[in-house]
Amino acid sequence: MRLKHLSLAAAAVCATAAYAQNSATPAEIGPTAQGDLDVTIYNNGIALVQDVRQLDIANGRSRIEFPDVSAQIRPETLSFNAAGAGIVEQNFDFDILTPTKMMEKAIGQTVTLIRTNPATGAETRERATVLSTAGGVVVRIGDRIEVLRDDGLPVRVIFDRVPPNLRARPTLSVTVESDRGGTRPASIRYLTGGLGWSADYVALYDEAKGTTDMQGWVTLTNQTGTTFNNADTVLVAGSPQASGGNRMVRGRPMPPPPPPRPGNFVPGTETADRERLGDYYLYPLPGRTTIANAQTKQVSFLDVQAVPARKVYARSVGWLSSDDQPVNVSSAIGFSTSREQGLGDALPAGTVRFYQRDRNGTPQFVGESSIGHTPMGSALTLTTGDAFDVFVQAEVVSREKITSGEWEASNRYRVIKDGEVVREVTRERAVEYWRTTMRYTFTNAKPTPVEVELTQGGLDRGWWSRDFRVTSEDVKGEQINADTRKYLVTVPANGKREVRVTYETRY
Repeated sequence: MRLKHLSLAAAAVCATAAYAQNSATPAEIGPTAQGDLDVTIYNNGIALVQDVRQLDIANGRSRIEFPDVSAQIRPETLSFNAAGAGIVEQNFDFDILTPTKMMEKAIGQTVTLIRTNPATGAETRERATVLSTAGGVVVRIGDRIEVLRDDGLPVRVIFDRVPPNLRARPTLSVTVESDRGGTRPASIRYLTGGLGWSADYVALYDEAKGTTDMQGWVTLTNQTGTTFNNADTVLVAGSPQASGGNRMVRGRPMPPPPPPRPGNFVPGTETADRERLGDYYLYPLPGRTTIANAQTKQVSFLDVQAVPARKVYARSVGWLSSDDQPVNVSSAIGFSTSREQGLGDALPAGTVRFYQRDRNGTPQFVGESSIGHTPMGSALTLTTGDAFDVFVQAEVVSREKITSGEWEASNRYRVIKDGEVVREVTRERAVEYWRTTMRYTFTNAKPTPVEVELTQGGLDRGWWSRDFRVTSEDVKGEQINADTRKYLVTVPANGKREVRVTYETRY
C-alpha cells in the first residue's frame, strides 16, 4: 500500500482525540464567561468589544483571567477598569486547544497510540515518542522509527496531559493590584479583527410606474474564533483609521475600499435621522443579539416603497472615437435618497441588486451595482448592464485643417471694456486649427421611445486648447465641464436617429 503522510490534525485525532481521564484540563467549555457585552463593528474590519464582568478580586496583587475574549484581540488596545484596582501586567494566551496544536506541543513527549483491527475490533496500544510534525508525524516506538500513515485503519492518539499554554478558549489574563477584596464590576475594552459587516440592498423596480421598493440588509460576519453572546451591537458606517491606515489588523489584510461608483453620483446635502458619532453614522441592531463564531447574520435596517425611479440609457464617447460597429448603451436606474423623494436615509456602502417583475408577476434579477457611503439627498444613477435593444455608433465623418482666418470667423465673442480691448494674445508660434464633424447613429428596437444620454468626452486637452467651439449640433448640448458635453437624444420606437455635431479645435 502506498505510504501517505498524515496531516497534523488527522494524526492527532484520525477521527477522535482523547485525553487521559486523570489529566488536568483547563476550564471546561460550558456557559460563556462573558459578562454584559457591547460590540461596535466598523466597515474596515475592526470592532470594539466592551465586556463588564462581576469578579471577586482579592486584596493586594492577584491574577485574573478573562476567558472568551476574541482570538484576534489586539492586546495593545486593552483597557481594564475596576474600582480600587489597577493593572500591573497582562498576557494573552492565543494558542487554542486543537488537534494540530496538541501534536505540535507533544514533540519530545510520550503519547499512546491506539490502533483498531477493522476485522476483529481488537485494539492494540503502543507508547510512542513524538519526534517531528514537519510535513507529517514521525514517532519512535521502541527501537523503530515510524511515520504515521493514512491507510484507513482507525488510529487514536491519547495524550497524558494538556500541554502547557494551550487553552480551550482564547483567554486574557491580567495581574492587578487592588486596595481591597470583594466582588465588583470589572470591565475590559479592546479592539479586535475578525468582525465585519457590509450592506446589501434589494430593489424591486417597476418601470411602468417609475418607482422602486428598496430593502436594506446588513450582513455580519464573525471570524474571531469566539462567540459574542447576547451583545448590544452597533454598526458604524465609516472607516476610522487604525493600524497604519487600516491596511492590516493582527497581520490580516483589511477589506478593500469600496469600488469606484458606476454610473453617476451627486452627493446629497441632507442630514439623516440617525445618531452620529463624529463623522460617522450609527446603525444599532434592535435588541440584543448573539454573534456566533463562523456565522453570517443578516438584519434589516431599511424598508421603503414607491421611491421615484427612472430608467437611464447612456454611453460615453472619447475624442475622435470611431466605432467599427454599433455599441450597446448601458442600462441604469436613477433615484434619489432625499427625504422628499421617499427614501430619506443615508446609505452605507454596499451592493444594490435590482429586480423587475415578469409578465407572471415573478421578480427577476436584472443587474447590480456597488455604492460607496452615500449621504441622504444624493442622486444616484446605477448601471445594471447593457441594453439589449439600444445601440449607438460614433463615427468621425470628417476632419480637416482650417486656416486661422476660418478659426477667427467662428469667434463670436470680443471682450471690450470702456471701448478698449481688455485682453491681448501674443502669438509665439504657429497654431493649427481643426474642424471635426462627429456622427452619432442611434437605433432602438424597443416598442417605446427611449432617451439616451450621450456624453462626448476628451474636449479638454490642456490649458492651451480650451478655446474649442461647437459650431453646429443637431441636438442642443449641455457643457458639463471643460472636458465633457452631454446630449439627451430621444430615439423613436423601433426606429433610428442620426445626430451630427461639428467642433472647431486647436487639436
